Amino acid sequence: MYKAVNETTTLAGGCFWCLETVFARLEGVLRTTSGYSGGHVSHPGYQAVCDGTTGHAEAVQIMFDPALIRFSEILEVFFTLHDPTTLNRQGNDVGGQYRSAVFYHGPQQKAETERVIRGFEAQEIWPGCIVTEVTPFSAFYPAEAYHQRYFEHNPLEPYCRAIIAPKIAKLRRSFAGKLKS
Repeated sequence: MYKAVNETTTLAGGCFWCLETVFARLEGVLRTTSGYSGGHVSHPGYQAVCDGTTGHAEAVQIMFDPALIRFSEILEVFFTLHDPTTLNRQGNDVGGQYRSAVFYHGPQQKAETERVIRGFEAQEIWPGCIVTEVTPFSAFYPAEAYHQRYFEHNPLEPYCRAIIAPKIAKLRRSFAGKLKS
């Protein structure tokens, strides 16, 4: 009997509500968790992360089945649905907690991330260079319960309608064949 070996990756690209919502819709993604990664404070809280005192980025940890979705496909979605050329900023969200980062889990993820970045840079999609941080994973701290699946619980909130809903629409347009049924 075949037993799948699942993989985990941790990505940051602005508000974790956006990333968690998008990746939860992809076929092969088994679990998404909003949280904090890349900082120097153990078990930070949302307010401390927002204040910029922890060094953490809002991130999403993704468990996926590589037999159903490759890590490179996850990166393709990631780099398509946020702006990897703005340092410490995504739209109106400003600060290191909103930086673009791949916290890689092992040398294969690092190499694949660097390959995908080179590919996107060669396409010259953005006017600037990709500034996404490529850093070894060290720790991930799940965010408070009210942040988990935020969009699903609050779809009519102004932020959800103005920021997250357009990302979902772009996901549907650009990656329709990769979505869960």
